[in-house]
Amino acid sequence: MEKSNRRDFLKKATTATAAAAAVTTIGAPAIVRAAEKIQWKMTTTWPPHFPVLGEGADKLAKLIGDMSGGRLTVQVYGGGELVPPLEAFDAVSQGVVQMGHGAAYYWAGKMPAAQFFAAVPFGMNAQGMNAWIYTGGGQELWDELYAPFNLKPMPAGNTGVQMGGWFNREIKSIDDFKGLKMRIPGLGGKVLAKAGGTAILSAGGEIYTNLERGVIDATEWVGPYNDYKMGFYKVAKYYYYPGWHEPGTVLETFVNKKAFEALPKDLQEIVTTAAMASNLWMLCESETKNNFYLDKMVKEEGVVLKAFPDDVIRKLRGYSAEVLEEVVAKDPMSKKVYESFRKFQKQHQAWGKISEVAYASMAE
Repeated sequence: MEKSNRRDFLKKATTATAAAAAVTTIGAPAIVRAAEKIQWKMTTTWPPHFPVLGEGADKLAKLIGDMSGGRLTVQVYGGGELVPPLEAFDAVSQGVVQMGHGAAYYWAGKMPAAQFFAAVPFGMNAQGMNAWIYTGGGQELWDELYAPFNLKPMPAGNTGVQMGGWFNREIKSIDDFKGLKMRIPGLGGKVLAKAGGTAILSAGGEIYTNLERGVIDATEWVGPYNDYKMGFYKVAKYYYYPGWHEPGTVLETFVNKKAFEALPKDLQEIVTTAAMASNLWMLCESETKNNFYLDKMVKEEGVVLKAFPDDVIRKLRGYSAEVLEEVVAKDPMSKKVYESFRKFQKQHQAWGKISEVAYASMAE
């Protein structure tokens, strides 16, 4: 190679190397920022690692960590480990922690409309609730409702149709609800009050002891799998169905809105997608295990399985209609949310009659 050509070659190579070094140097801060690790805390309304519900919170946290490659990690704290179970909402709202896990009807005292995003007596099942929230306008209303509290809500689980509850006496008529002290939250609790009972709200970890000691006469919880793990069959004899009060209960995660919006867009999507995955997992887990544990309790533990009498269901349906009318009459946001809910429910039921219901009537 001639000297002039060699000088040109070396000059170009040096220039290229310098340019590459400059690009690397300029890009370095961006690379460092992208690799920054963010650590969040989640507080729940459930005891640590609680069957299905608490496990759902654990699974959600693990999914976020795995999907983000460790860029965003979430440490889960059960109810009482950082704050009392029913103070989770305030803790996340105030930024004490970044995430919470619970059920929206626990916050009815702050905003009555929250109840519609958990369960409505004689309302929609899990399919209907998911459809309304994800693609039927429900999520936008939920966001609007929680925004003043600096929170971003999203579904993170569903129990499916629940059981009617555990009782220490038979329910033969609507009069048997009179004077009954029952752990039952949300709109279902208001219906019970219409029937002459007393609705008591307590965290999941307190229910067994309250039932055992006679603080309450009855309790609803979730379904056979959860209820078996809670041991309710040891302190109550009669197990009633169906869960008229909670036909498709949504569990939620709620995220501090400022913390969520501070995340890069891809991490926001990871949080949202992980919540959707947890929502699906919880419903599937319940559907997989409920009948096995129901059979186990009846055959091995002597649980008496009973259906609510038809007349009781008719009366409860009537009281439910009265409760809903009263709630929406007092609170404009509840009226707005319920109008959306009810409109979607009618469409869902109309389609269900020629799809799910028709199929169920012919299937063995």
